[in-house]
Amino acid sequence: MAFRRQRTIAGVAACIAVALAAAGCGDAEPEAKDDVWVVPNPTFEPGSSMEKLNEKGKLTIGVKIDQPGVGLKEPGAKQPEGFDIEMAKIIAGKMGIEPENIKWVEAIPENREKYLQNGTVDLVLATYSITPERRKVVGMAGPYYETGQQLLVRKDETRINGPDDVEGKKVCSVAGTTSIQRVEDEYGAEPVPDKTYTACVDQLLDGAVDAVTTDGALLLGYAAEDPDELKVVGEPFSTERYGVGYRKGDTEMCEFLNKALNRSYRDGTWVDALSKTLWKTTGAVPYPDTDPCPGAQDS
Repeated sequence: MAFRRQRTIAGVAACIAVALAAAGCGDAEPEAKDDVWVVPNPTFEPGSSMEKLNEKGKLTIGVKIDQPGVGLKEPGAKQPEGFDIEMAKIIAGKMGIEPENIKWVEAIPENREKYLQNGTVDLVLATYSITPERRKVVGMAGPYYETGQQLLVRKDETRINGPDDVEGKKVCSVAGTTSIQRVEDEYGAEPVPDKTYTACVDQLLDGAVDAVTTDGALLLGYAAEDPDELKVVGEPFSTERYGVGYRKGDTEMCEFLNKALNRSYRDGTWVDALSKTLWKTTGAVPYPDTDPCPGAQDS
């Protein structure tokens, strides 16, 4: 298959692919690439969502814009940056859509399902953890990344070293997330919901809360931005599997997304996306196996 902006993947050594599958070969950071593969004139099933989007030449994707390393839009920037953003570009490229023809829309927990259901966005890549409850209302392909819930505290904090220490403590997370529900239900924390994780971090720095909780990959990004004031403590105490949100019932879209993700693992583009974003704070991680698509025929 031919690609525009084609490049060799010799820079992504075979050892890296094996390392990410088996978490081996050390933590050396691979060389990051800046270009994106875009499939010229791809063919899709007539009438499918992919065909319609390809003919339209544009894709609207819901993403986070306040999370370092995953989805962050700096003041004055034209577009956000981060791992989710890079993965969105990879998926768009396999649909034949150039990165400049992606419209980025901020997606937060309160609107992700609504945006997919009412057509505000075509896809969501926004640290969107796959759960049975969410799959009742939207489609979720993948996962394309796995992490775990952790705790972010002030650098001088000595009382909190893991989830067992948050009982009765004020812990902030975004309203409506599994993270805030878990620390309340399972660990007895006093939940302090807010609209964004950045707002939670501001509360932590101001001393209004004792900790912030969400996925470790995100918290490590905040800690890396302010290492003199913040630190991540404890081992992960959940498994969070990031999926690509799409409109429920679109089995063809799910199969396309899973194939695109699996192809990115093989061709080195997943490694490229990781190497210039989350690798800086998390190091090497294995790529996950994708879930079967609901309603898909066994092959």
